Amino acid sequence: MQRENHYDESQIQVLEGLEAVRRRPGMYIGSTDERGLHHLVYEIVDNAIDEALAGFCDNIEVTLAKDGSVTVKDNGRGFPVGIHPKMGRPAVEVCLTVLHAGGKFGGEGYKVSGGLHGVGASVVNALSSHLQVNVYQDGRIYQQEYERGKILYDLKVVGETERTGTTIRFWPDVKTGEVPEPGIFETGNFDFDTLKTRFREMAFLNAGIRIELRDERGEEVREKVFHYEGGIVSFVEYLNRHKTPLFPTPVYISGVKNGSTVEVALQWNDSFNESVFSFANNIHTPEGGTHLAGFRNAITKVVNDYGRKTGMLKANDANLTGDDVREGLTAIVSVKLVEPQFEGQTKTKLGNSEIRPLVDSMVTDKLSTYFEENPGTARTVMDKCLSAARAREAARKARDLTRRKTALESASLPGKLADCSERDPAKCEIFIVEGDSAGGSAKQGRDRHFQAILPLRGKILNVEKTRMDRALSNAEIKAMITAFGAGFGKEFDPAKLRYHRIVCMTDADVDGNHIRILLLTFFYRFMPKLIEEGYVYAAQPPLYKVTRGKTEQYVYTDDQLQRLLDEMGRDAKPEIQRYKGLGEMSYQQLWDTTMNPETRSMYRIEMKDAIAADELFTLLMGDQVEPRKEFIEQNAKLVADLDI
Repeated sequence: MQRENHYDESQIQVLEGLEAVRRRPGMYIGSTDERGLHHLVYEIVDNAIDEALAGFCDNIEVTLAKDGSVTVKDNGRGFPVGIHPKMGRPAVEVCLTVLHAGGKFGGEGYKVSGGLHGVGASVVNALSSHLQVNVYQDGRIYQQEYERGKILYDLKVVGETERTGTTIRFWPDVKTGEVPEPGIFETGNFDFDTLKTRFREMAFLNAGIRIELRDERGEEVREKVFHYEGGIVSFVEYLNRHKTPLFPTPVYISGVKNGSTVEVALQWNDSFNESVFSFANNIHTPEGGTHLAGFRNAITKVVNDYGRKTGMLKANDANLTGDDVREGLTAIVSVKLVEPQFEGQTKTKLGNSEIRPLVDSMVTDKLSTYFEENPGTARTVMDKCLSAARAREAARKARDLTRRKTALESASLPGKLADCSERDPAKCEIFIVEGDSAGGSAKQGRDRHFQAILPLRGKILNVEKTRMDRALSNAEIKAMITAFGAGFGKEFDPAKLRYHRIVCMTDADVDGNHIRILLLTFFYRFMPKLIEEGYVYAAQPPLYKVTRGKTEQYVYTDDQLQRLLDEMGRDAKPEIQRYKGLGEMSYQQLWDTTMNPETRSMYRIEMKDAIAADELFTLLMGDQVEPRKEFIEQNAKLVADLDI
């Protein structure tokens, strides 16, 4: 049979209008899961923020309604409603139905903007089952509606008004399984806390703007208002609120050159961790880039120059490193530029070469002046940095002891590790288990081919409260670093990781939860890529075994237990065994419930937002007791029937 090899112009497919967005939504919003869903809201809010950057908007209201819709209302100038000269249609319609149409492409609409550069509003329209826009302009209220990006009627005047601005209400196109429109998104459930975190960030980055988030979906309406006249200075104060700053007010640095704006706020505290976050046009850049490189170079140079000038760094002393200088530093680096160039796999690294020397020179000049005018503060910072340098040298000696030798030198692995025989890391998993009894059960019950067991003795050190040199002298921490084989800190290399599943397997009680949080704190501070790249998991051992006759069932939550008892009928009177710890299980039970890939339940630890994660670890594991007490009091109601 001859193979068909015909290829001509008839096979070239052209997707018209917004059909391309609906066919390949991931290209425009990243994904169709919860993350992509929230991106829809950010795109519409970004339009309002652009109006604020241009000086025409200072109030944004976001409402989550019971019918699944989201409304974003601003008091900017409103979308233009006049007829577009090229398209022959109202400009607002063009912005909502044509990709890459907007005021962000070299025209005079916006000098600086965030978002997806003109695809935002039209992409939201394409991925919504329904969207309604109201424009308040020139004393009139204009309205138009769309269904999956298609116009339902021409723009019309529906009333009179004294205000200006735009209101967009949209219903995400959620999958229903119905034909011919099966939907786009896996879920339509917006998370209040996710939106709250993002809007707080936006309000900090744009001093004076007011963002109100209102959730009408529950029995009680929830509201949060974000408004910070202090801008990024308030941001640094917020991030340091559970820490002890070394001086009362953050240093603020700003400047404008060639259309680019640079804002920096920084403040050292008495912790041992760096919390420096960078933004370009309000977009978080977790991979850093040229703006962050300029900032880091500047503060290292300024601190070293001050140390030499005052004699705190002696002639024969080595220069302080960047790590020494940034220990305990909280800083926000925010730049706004006309043509941002983003790099990296996730487009979260700024690549504009001209911004590095700009940030470098501004920070160098103004931080040097600040140190000269505030010698007491400068000396406090120098003492902190010198202390960090001494600890770094001690840590270097400890690091040499924890570095894993070549793969052939198996003696370098910790003696307590029961390793697996498989050598492909992608197929290997290691269970971190607390205690010898649980460790013994796990070693007996595991599949030796691909499962390794590392038992720990007691609770590991809380690394949030200690420097690296002391942490590296802890036997349990050394055992984990050596077993994983990938190093730690800046030297951490995921390519050398010996296991691609690192499973925290702790008892299902308060102590077990505490141990798991200590482990996660260690991973987050020493090996954040473990969490970022999805290598860390938490096992879910059962809470109960329910036996009735010859039937045994394992139950993982109190709610599940109640449902099971209801199904059985209250007169059945089964035997209920409450597991206090993994050590109470036989090795066969541990395998069946918690370790067998066919039957177990475990969840991957994710880090959706680095800033929120940093705050939470500081709050839960840091030195200040009062904020932690408040957090527990506020969230205690979320814990039902706590078994202590």
